[in-house]
Amino acid sequence: MTISEYDFIVVGAGSAGAAIAGRLSENPAWTVLLLEAGPSDRNPWIHIPIGYAKTFYDSRYNWKYMTEREPFLGGRTIYQPRGKTLGGTSSINGMVYVRGIASDFDTWRQLGNPGWSYEDVLPFFRRLESNERGSDEYHGRDGPVKIGEPAWRTQLSDAYIEAVANAGVHRTDDFNGPEQEGVGYYQITARDGRRSSTARSYLVPARGRANLHIVTGALAERIVIEGKRATRIVYKQGNQSVTAKARRDIIVSGGAVNSPQLLQLSGIGPAGLLAENGVKVMHELPGVGENLQDHYAGRLMYKINRRWSLNERMKTLPQRLLLGAEYFLTRKGPMAVGASTVAAFFRSNPALSEPDSQLQFFAFSTDGFDKGLHPFPGFSVLVNPHRPESRGFVRIKSSKPQDAPLIQMNFLQAEADKLISIEVMKFAMRVHASDPIKSLIDGELKPGRDVRSDDEILAYVTETGESCYHLCGTCAMGPKDNRLAVVDERLRVHGIAGLRVADASIMPRLISGNTNATSIMIGEKCADMIRVDNC
Repeated sequence: MTISEYDFIVVGAGSAGAAIAGRLSENPAWTVLLLEAGPSDRNPWIHIPIGYAKTFYDSRYNWKYMTEREPFLGGRTIYQPRGKTLGGTSSINGMVYVRGIASDFDTWRQLGNPGWSYEDVLPFFRRLESNERGSDEYHGRDGPVKIGEPAWRTQLSDAYIEAVANAGVHRTDDFNGPEQEGVGYYQITARDGRRSSTARSYLVPARGRANLHIVTGALAERIVIEGKRATRIVYKQGNQSVTAKARRDIIVSGGAVNSPQLLQLSGIGPAGLLAENGVKVMHELPGVGENLQDHYAGRLMYKINRRWSLNERMKTLPQRLLLGAEYFLTRKGPMAVGASTVAAFFRSNPALSEPDSQLQFFAFSTDGFDKGLHPFPGFSVLVNPHRPESRGFVRIKSSKPQDAPLIQMNFLQAEADKLISIEVMKFAMRVHASDPIKSLIDGELKPGRDVRSDDEILAYVTETGESCYHLCGTCAMGPKDNRLAVVDERLRVHGIAGLRVADASIMPRLISGNTNATSIMIGEKCADMIRVDNC
């Protein structure tokens, strides 16, 4: 067994972890160890935006988790991809750059987390951005993450935006400005045809720093707790067990699944669960692994009568070669964009004061990336409520780090989630009955013309609905007197010194939109708090 010593140890090189390690290593007086269970991010498909379709089921770069049988979805299991490489999920996701809305963060503050209001977090969003639009009150241009405009605007996408506008949602060109509501094109974490993962944004510039040590293929096994302080991390690299000591802090950034798993494996969590799995209880903390949240979406899919989708451009080998040539010559076109190009943030009920739901438009149709695109032109749409009331959990099933934990989402557990899911599906149907998209539709593939009543819509969403892969909440931030809180407002684990958690798992409530941008912001803010606390 080898032992090394650092000021800080960051476990997980994902959206938050890479940002933390990159920022901490800017101080030459500090030594930083960054551990990543997956391999390096050298695969070209990680850096080509459309490569998400290649890594979506690739176990080399993806944990490929599956939930347990979901009790409120008729016993179905739900796929949950999670990044397993430098950059984590930011290296394999659809690259959507959305922050949420101001009230999301104001609610975090109201739940007992000073320093996390929208006014508090906005500077960290601006700090991470190198926005193609430049700098203003809401955007930054000097940050490491390149935020780009869509590189593929099509007649089909433009027609869809017009149809949503005709259904009553105003147009917008910025979901991250003074208000989120509206319909328009996404900005993405890519520019000039290259994905801007946190590995590329934070770690590539830091690689020359002698004080940063990045170790891939390093599976964290447990955090060593001495007294009530985290002092060491034990990890496995190949067949070798390695122990690293932290002089200051260990920061766990494994994400909403792996962070609670590591805490539980280390004896921090619900005492009964730990005892059942043969793990010695070092510190009882009931909230570890609880409060799991995600967006749950219904899918609609249509065949169209124009050759305006990606389907027909991927149909034959010569057509795919032309796409490749377009990308390599211009860094534009379908290979340079994320999964979804257009979105609408809207109110499921006009009486609401702000949007509570999201629609994502895809200029292609498929029954699954592993099955290829349909041989005819088509598009698909995901639509979901933003603030689900249903809660799930993540729990270890054994004391072995290599064993995947139990993931239970409990989608549609809450009656309110069922009712709003019906309303957002109805909204999408109204859009598709509006011109000009109505005149393009040549057939409804999903849910089908026989699904129109509330009961039929709910049954369809229950039987076929999907995760949006926005998992969060399992190491929730909150005051010590909150029984389910795991970390305080400075992301320090309650009751354990020298240990923090910083990733999507600390979100006490799910934000109104895709979670990657907020995860990076959490990394930026964590690094800043560590800097202040160690002055």
